[in-house]
Amino acid sequence: MSILKLYPSPQEEMPLAGFYLILNLHRQAAAGDMLIYANYITSIDGRISIKNPESGEYEVPSAIANPRDWRLYQELAAQSDIMLTSARYFRQLARGQAQDLLPVGNEPAYADLRNWRREQGLKEQPDVAVLSNSLDIPLQALEKISDRNVLVFTHHHAADSKVQALERFGAQIFVAGDSVVEGNQLKQQLTECGYRSAYMIAGPAVFRTLIRAGVMNRLFLSTRYQILGGESFHTLMDGNLEQAEALHLLSLAVDLNAEYAQSFAQYAWDVS
Repeated sequence: MSILKLYPSPQEEMPLAGFYLILNLHRQAAAGDMLIYANYITSIDGRISIKNPESGEYEVPSAIANPRDWRLYQELAAQSDIMLTSARYFRQLARGQAQDLLPVGNEPAYADLRNWRREQGLKEQPDVAVLSNSLDIPLQALEKISDRNVLVFTHHHAADSKVQALERFGAQIFVAGDSVVEGNQLKQQLTECGYRSAYMIAGPAVFRTLIRAGVMNRLFLSTRYQILGGESFHTLMDGNLEQAEALHLLSLAVDLNAEYAQSFAQYAWDVS
């Protein structure tokens, strides 16, 4: 089943598979720069995650999660040199509560994406960058991605014992701030390492860190036509920003599969 691209014109029906892959995000950054992009799926009332009363973890609601959005999620991962996530993800992974094992997926459905990466001269899997002030990162969870480079970004006052444990594991440790991880230092260090495209798949706290530093470039937002309600939930943005963030719409499409009523939007930060 296809999607209907509404913007930019002309309107046209397009296959879902490949809709994001044609963006070539890994080639968008200028020389010596890096493109940082994020992706979320949200309900009509703005919920990106809801607290599970049994586990106490915030999870993507089953009412909005769906395989068609997940395909596009995988396409965004396929275009990244490195994926940006948080220590919280690895704590969830250690407890068996993580949503996935950091794509690109190994399932047959994503074989075309793995082939595409090889054709583009990219490594089989993106590297992983972990933003963490606490360094509370279970090593047994990191072992699940021992096939790729793991970079950990923390601050100047991080506990030496935790730093040393991560270094013994094989992680590269970067100091990217005095008391907390700063987004501008993170980007500078990643760029110096040669990365050109970074896909942020963390929650609102990391998103805010990157927005406040002015280093976020693109937002891919899927909106599932569901109203969820609830009192314990996350939206795209928790906490305060110094000023409102101006974005502009780059593309908008509607899913033509009636079973998964949703739309897919791509925004860019206003650089004026």
